Amino acid sequence: MVNDVVSAVNNVLWGDGQVLIVMLIVCGVWFTVRLRGVQLRHFGHMFTLLRGSKTATREGISSFQALCTSLSARVGTGNLAGVAVAISLGGSGAIFWMWMIALLGMATGFAESVLGQLYKVRDENGEFRGGPAYYIKQGLNKTWLAILFSLCLFLGYGFVFSAVQANTITDALNNAYQIPDAWSGVGIIVLAALIVVGGLRGIARFAEYVVPFMGIGYVLVALGITFMNYAAVPALLWDIISHAFGLQEAGAGALGAAIKNGIQRGLYSNEAGSGSVPHAAASAAPNPNHPVSQGYVQMLGVFLDTMILCTSTAFIILLAGGSSSDQMQGIQLTQSAMSQHLGTGGTDFVAAAICLFAFTSVVANYAYGESNLHMFRLDNRPGRAAYTIGYLAMIFWGAQAALPDVWAMADMALGLMTVINIVAIIWLTPTIVSLSKDYFTKHDNGERPEYKTGDCTIQGKSEDGIW
Repeated sequence: MVNDVVSAVNNVLWGDGQVLIVMLIVCGVWFTVRLRGVQLRHFGHMFTLLRGSKTATREGISSFQALCTSLSARVGTGNLAGVAVAISLGGSGAIFWMWMIALLGMATGFAESVLGQLYKVRDENGEFRGGPAYYIKQGLNKTWLAILFSLCLFLGYGFVFSAVQANTITDALNNAYQIPDAWSGVGIIVLAALIVVGGLRGIARFAEYVVPFMGIGYVLVALGITFMNYAAVPALLWDIISHAFGLQEAGAGALGAAIKNGIQRGLYSNEAGSGSVPHAAASAAPNPNHPVSQGYVQMLGVFLDTMILCTSTAFIILLAGGSSSDQMQGIQLTQSAMSQHLGTGGTDFVAAAICLFAFTSVVANYAYGESNLHMFRLDNRPGRAAYTIGYLAMIFWGAQAALPDVWAMADMALGLMTVINIVAIIWLTPTIVSLSKDYFTKHDNGERPEYKTGDCTIQGKSEDGIW
């Protein structure tokens, strides 16, 4: 019965109804137009803000830590297993549509992160917390919708998504070293518990050191493989473009599969529009102290995740001859491709990469769920203990569950969150545009953009004393 419900909801969101695909495209185009192509016009400014981004305060983590925390959640199964799934189901053309949803998603990610910063609150320890539930409640005064989003987030990021990451880790370890799933599950639980006990700051410190190391290492390996196969790159790029528009397909079915799987796995990887990243954005003490500065930082996260890391995996698979004819699922296809390039060491490398990528997601997902405890007045010792126990139990379940069942539940949770969040951020467009114009104007005039309450007309009301 549960499987039937999950299947029916996913069919509306992702399948025949294609509600989410339409919503994501419309939302991305909407904010690209309303913000005048901010992801292209101010592309360089994203990198400029990384200077001075390591300053933290007693109330908030640094902007760099917030970026690494959001990348911890983004960079996981979507970058290795998810890209492989997209290629195996949608062919090489799925990669082009993954790029397109990322380009549009940069504007969406900018918008939701600006709101996360503006409407953030202080928890019982005086630290910043925020996210869609908070800007829905304070900006739109829709408490019931805020609670509904929080419940979907607890289901998704608090529980199911960590099960997905654990499932991929155990699959990779079993495929490479025949390690029993139960043993891997216990190992993940022990390591995750040691990190999450330190709360958001402990998770941010972990992400700050691990994410740059694993990301740069993976990209360097992908670049090395690309250079070794440089003669095949032009044909590879043409293959991606031609399959993306059905130029080599017998019918429209394959084209539809490329679009659907590219967008679906692109969203699952970069999370733009899903409402997850605003939790990391809200936790930061921005530099300069303006909500829009975190919009730029988190927009950079979408670019790094999909345009850099997902593309790296796609090139590794496609340069090894991977296509829609492959029958392997998820991470096994990536491991097989890497083995063709690097020999027996390829399987070991992918197993290590997926363990790092997925484990950082497991840890960051905990932080997103914890951020919503404040909504239910559960940001206390008993509340955190109950949440932590449920979170760890789901990791153990996911480590041994069937892959299709886990992915289906993850897609449903992500889809429901995304619908609510997109409705909210489009509703809050006047506030996003007002804040952005304030930042753009100050920046263009050579001023340091700083925001104080009353500088802009906003919907609803931000918490007293924050700005």
